[in-house]
Amino acid sequence: MFKNKKHFTNAIVGALVALSIIALVLSLVNIEDVALPPTVKYGMVFDAGSSHTSLFVYKWDSDKENNTGVVSQTLSCDVHAIPISLSQPDSLPGQGISSYASDPPKAGDSIRECLDKALKLVPATKQREVPAYLGATAGMRLLREQNSSAAEQVLAEVAKTMQEYPVAFKGARILTGEEEAAYGWITVNYLLDSFTKYSPKAHMWVRPEAANIFGALDLGGASTQISFMPEGSVVNWKEGSKFTLYGYDYSIYTHSYLCYGQNEMLKRLAKELIAESSPSARVHHPCYPTDYNETVSLSSFRTSPCTNQSDPRLGPGDRNITLEGRGDASGCLAAIKKLFNFSACGQRQDCTFDGIYQPLVRGKFIAFSAFYYNFKFLNLTEGQTLATVRETIRRFCRRSWEDLSASYPEENPQRLPKYCTNANYILTLLLDAYKFNETSWSNIIFQMKAGSADVGWTLGYMLNLTNMIPAEAPVWVKGHVPSLWAAAITFIILTLVLGLAALFLLLWV
Repeated sequence: MFKNKKHFTNAIVGALVALSIIALVLSLVNIEDVALPPTVKYGMVFDAGSSHTSLFVYKWDSDKENNTGVVSQTLSCDVHAIPISLSQPDSLPGQGISSYASDPPKAGDSIRECLDKALKLVPATKQREVPAYLGATAGMRLLREQNSSAAEQVLAEVAKTMQEYPVAFKGARILTGEEEAAYGWITVNYLLDSFTKYSPKAHMWVRPEAANIFGALDLGGASTQISFMPEGSVVNWKEGSKFTLYGYDYSIYTHSYLCYGQNEMLKRLAKELIAESSPSARVHHPCYPTDYNETVSLSSFRTSPCTNQSDPRLGPGDRNITLEGRGDASGCLAAIKKLFNFSACGQRQDCTFDGIYQPLVRGKFIAFSAFYYNFKFLNLTEGQTLATVRETIRRFCRRSWEDLSASYPEENPQRLPKYCTNANYILTLLLDAYKFNETSWSNIIFQMKAGSADVGWTLGYMLNLTNMIPAEAPVWVKGHVPSLWAAAITFIILTLVLGLAALFLLLWV
């Protein structure tokens, strides 16, 4: 019996040695270099518009694709206004940082809530490497024209606040109108997969074979922008922008029209109607619904460079004027067209107004911001024909204030009476200025989101900036083919079991 146990123990030890050699061989052969998953990078951009401020947080893989990050939106946070006086309510809807010109520190305080939310999303270990930017648009461009020192103080206060947070602050500055237009164009085409698209078959990002490049139409509170790729090359490169994205070069036409944003247009229209009816204290407003009245002071026109030019028709001093709605759709359209100098273009088709050059519009366009919000309210974002759009707007403009108030009880009462004006302004801008027509109208898509991301200039800004953020080289480790790794683990386990059995037998003997 002892002899049998000895033979059995020797057999186990022999098997143990053999299995150990096999496990060792399997663990060494066919080793491959394997890249660890890329780390995730984050970036944040404040959109400081004329009538709102919003924070967007984006993320992308550190290895990038053709030197440009494949970016996704992880947070959108609207900044709420801070009361400037005790007479104001405690919580106001968002407004632009330019509204804090008289109290700049409040501009900095207003963005804290959104910064706090953003840092809850970003892992603590990554926060100090997160690039943070603030881009101010037309509202601050106007403030800079009116009071440059106030504009500088407002920017200094928001920069001061951002530097208090554990992020890599990269600056707060005022964007040019052309930059705003170009970044909006980048956003639109990125979100619609015009630049790059993931191929599940190839397991990689590829450029679409027949890339549809979209134009971008943006209507803000103080300015409006158009950007697109024209047929051939842009004749006047003062109106052009060039980009390299995902390894390809793009040349686009861009133009921004300051004072032609929605809010500034409303002020300019009211001023013109008052000037034409001066010195009357009661003025007919063709765009406002019948039975709706609004009182404005002449001094209110001095708060913006778009309306503060002296006009002898208004007379000296300050006085209150009552605007009385007339619900006149055709009169509204005629009054709005007077805000444009179309005669400066003559018969030229490559001209919008004021003699400004623009190539003929080409391809499909995404119309966002106030273009979208106004048409969404009127249920005109489903590809309706131009004839249907015109008739819908005409019918809406004829409705009384009593009818509108009863039909839309939840709509902001300050915004509701202005939809007729805004809709007719959009028609004038798109048809008479940008030269869309009955045929090309169907190429305009009114849209505010693509997937989970907002359409606007901030994503395009972040995408362009990722070109300047170095890609990280992948981290490589030694790895096995899964089947060999599994076999090696199996033999190691058998070796351990047999080793324990041999030890048990030796002790027992």
